[in-house]
Amino acid sequence: MLRSRMSLGGMVTAPHHLAAEAGGSILRDGGNAIEAMIASAAAIAVVYPHMNAIGGDGFWLVSRGGKPPVGIRACGPAAAMAMPDYYAEQGDDAIPTRGPRAALTVAGAIGGWAEAKRIAGEAGGRLPLSRLLEDAVHHARNGVPVTRSQSALTKEKWGELKDVGGFGDVFAPGGLPAEGDVLQYKALASTLAHLAETGLDDFYRGDLARTLAKGLEEVGSPLRLTDLESYRPIEVAPAQTELQCCRLYNMPPPTQGIASLLILRIFEQLGVADAETFEHVHGLVEATKRAFILRNAHVGDPSHMGDLWQDWLNDETVAKEVMAIDMTRAVPWPHPAVPGDTIWMGAADKDGNVVSYIQSIFWEFGSGVIVPETGVLWQNRGASFTLTPGPNELAPGRLPFHTLNPAMALRNNGTTLAYGTMGGEGQPQTQAAIFSRHVLFGQDMQEAVTAPRWLLGRTWGASSTNLKIENRFDPALIDALRSAGHDVEIVGPYEDMMGHAGMVAIGRDGLIAGATDPRADGGCAGT
Repeated sequence: MLRSRMSLGGMVTAPHHLAAEAGGSILRDGGNAIEAMIASAAAIAVVYPHMNAIGGDGFWLVSRGGKPPVGIRACGPAAAMAMPDYYAEQGDDAIPTRGPRAALTVAGAIGGWAEAKRIAGEAGGRLPLSRLLEDAVHHARNGVPVTRSQSALTKEKWGELKDVGGFGDVFAPGGLPAEGDVLQYKALASTLAHLAETGLDDFYRGDLARTLAKGLEEVGSPLRLTDLESYRPIEVAPAQTELQCCRLYNMPPPTQGIASLLILRIFEQLGVADAETFEHVHGLVEATKRAFILRNAHVGDPSHMGDLWQDWLNDETVAKEVMAIDMTRAVPWPHPAVPGDTIWMGAADKDGNVVSYIQSIFWEFGSGVIVPETGVLWQNRGASFTLTPGPNELAPGRLPFHTLNPAMALRNNGTTLAYGTMGGEGQPQTQAAIFSRHVLFGQDMQEAVTAPRWLLGRTWGASSTNLKIENRFDPALIDALRSAGHDVEIVGPYEDMMGHAGMVAIGRDGLIAGATDPRADGGCAGT
């Protein structure tokens, strides 16, 4: 039987083992879970560059000693020049998904690290920034073996990215890389070392900021130095809701965290008794549809959409959504989906500090834009804006819709649980799958993460919006889903498209447990 990793001193779970080890080494040096997560965030940006970068965004949930978490919204707004007229003048009828005009939002991740470091200090953290970035600098300078997924995605997306200036020089200097080839990121190593010396604020208001702004402008991005200088991360109150077993937390808009909470609220009311049954999978898929209809129609910049989302979690709205579900038949699902590339990581320490963190560049390799002197790969998160009226209409200073949503639960038994995944459209679905298996149905944490999964909608560049399901499910369950009207597509046994999930928790007795996804290249590091 699959079993979770256990520890008493602390634990980090990450989708790349070197990132987990970076955080684990901080715990062994006496750092807390928040400091460990900063170290893991820096390392993962080096060793898993197709999924995230320091030119991307981040979202944090941080619980101290079992208390309700605080959230850090570290996502950047659209540039002051980023207006529909700007794109019309370039001949664009939609925002490009690659290249310099896709690099239109400020990268917020580094600002999030700075805010997290402040909170870490309040929790007793005393390790210097240079120590937290040490492993990331080492890996960037000395080289990292290319993973299977990085090799595959470089090849798959080469046609889109090969002509983006600087991309090939960094990620395919000797031709398309094979799994196991070693790539060095010298410029990124220098940038990280510079931040370790001067402080993280230099990314926005220092020499590095000026270099980034100049390079972005020269290649044709609408971002300017004033956009970087005006950016600040924001501490936010998490979105939350109550289940019978726990209180759930996630990020509020502009993320889809509200959808993650709503799926589980709806599913609980369906009264499903067992995992791995038709009722389990069908119920969560249909709950996902109800949550996504609301999400797609409304979620965007909170200053633009207002607080209407808070009503989605009240008993009346949940009851209405439950009544819309037929537990014997599937509702047709033609709605478009949102792709995305992201990492989720979790950490816990002996003092009960628990972190759920997501870092992303939106699509694989983001915009593909790299400012050569810095090695910083910039996100294409702004491609989720539209040039037509709607909840995500482009405007200067507006926040784009985010698929990112780190999750946390304070269980009635005294356990603090952090969980999450990468996977764009699949994030709320995978969260619901692993949470329901572990918390509602009692599966071991590692068993819940490893078990076969499903994905409703499009991801990884596919155009279909059907229900993709791993072939490890019981054939009888798959037949039942088809008979109920689901458009089922069978995929391989451990598909990347199903997300790279993880969980970490600390119980009332101080025992820390962690799980990592066999679909990724990750691990758990403890002390």
